[in-house]
Amino acid sequence: MKPYIFITRKIPETTMDELQKIAVVTMWEDEFKPVPRKRLLEEAAKATGLLTLLSDKIDEELMDQSPNLQVVANLAVGYDNIDVPYATKKGITICNTPDVLTDTTADLTFALLMATARRITEAAQYIKEGKWTGWAPLLLAGTDIHHKTLGIVGMGRIGEAVAKRAAGFNMNILYHNRSRKEEVERKLNLSYRSFEDVLKTSDYVVCLVPLTNETKDMFDENAFQTMKESAIFLNASRGGVVVEKALDKALTKGWIRGAGLDVFREEPIQADHFLLKHANLVALPHIGSATLETRMQMARLACKNIENVLQGLIPPAPVNG
Repeated sequence: MKPYIFITRKIPETTMDELQKIAVVTMWEDEFKPVPRKRLLEEAAKATGLLTLLSDKIDEELMDQSPNLQVVANLAVGYDNIDVPYATKKGITICNTPDVLTDTTADLTFALLMATARRITEAAQYIKEGKWTGWAPLLLAGTDIHHKTLGIVGMGRIGEAVAKRAAGFNMNILYHNRSRKEEVERKLNLSYRSFEDVLKTSDYVVCLVPLTNETKDMFDENAFQTMKESAIFLNASRGGVVVEKALDKALTKGWIRGAGLDVFREEPIQADHFLLKHANLVALPHIGSATLETRMQMARLACKNIENVLQGLIPPAPVNG
């Protein structure tokens, strides 16, 4: 009997051609709504493998009810939706999709920086609403990017890729990371600083840390008050690293100039979310890796991770292997 695989969100059929040769594959057909918890538990109980998204909680309850589960392949670089230590204890291989989305997410991060700095979305809406009746020297004036100081918090693959893009704008690049990366410093001409110093010194603070117990809520009131009043904050990592009420206060009181977010604590957010009232906030619907090319590569890699585990091979991107 072939192993059974459940995919929790609709992905292109062509990306799972090889997987379907060695397994019976069922896919949740809704492209936008996450699979209900009850259905996920039912499918996991009979599955050998799961292909999941960040919205799917893979916890002790699920794993305890899934006696045949061998592999969970997350369609993301992050995996904070999965209890990895418990999976390891249960002998379940956890995989992700790193590398293939690095440059794409870095592109989006820098686009978010530029859109916020130059008030791009605000200006586009201004003209669409028929407000452009004349020209003025300071009409929708933003702030320069070139020769400014960029502070990157979280110097992983995506952080390095963002730094490369910033170098093209002749930016002074600082970074803070859990561990210092001297080779990367030399290669990209970066300066390692404390978290507080990055906040105090940077014109742009870009958050690219994973969500962990150490990083949760790291951008709180104190962090925003430490930043320059002229600074812009950008988050393209996980919503849980930001205390959103603190960011709301920072934008209301003018502690910082503006913010750009591709992620939120609870997703998706609604149009009445309290942060969306700020004209100096650019908000995106978690599209960091959303290009056709990258999403296809991610889906293929997730399927390949499962294929290899089923065949007794090392998967391309194991988290706990």
